[in-house]
Amino acid sequence: MTRGLTIGIMLAVLCGASTVAHARPPTVMNSPGYDARLKESRSALGNPPAAPAPVTPVVVTPKRGKKKQTN
Repeated sequence: MTRGLTIGIMLAVLCGASTVAHARPPTVMNSPGYDARLKESRSALGNPPAAPAPVTPVVVTPKRGKKKQTN
């Protein structure tokens, strides 16, 4: 009984340890060439044009409906 339990616990620990990842994404390193191209493309775009002022909608008064007669 204890032997089977020990094997089960060791198997669970082994599976749990194999799922831990210590990898970094490739974008962690700084790339001077990429940064320069990115800066150049952003400066080429310039400032975006200013958005036009929002138009205020026309206020429409609600129409009055007929009242129901009470009996």
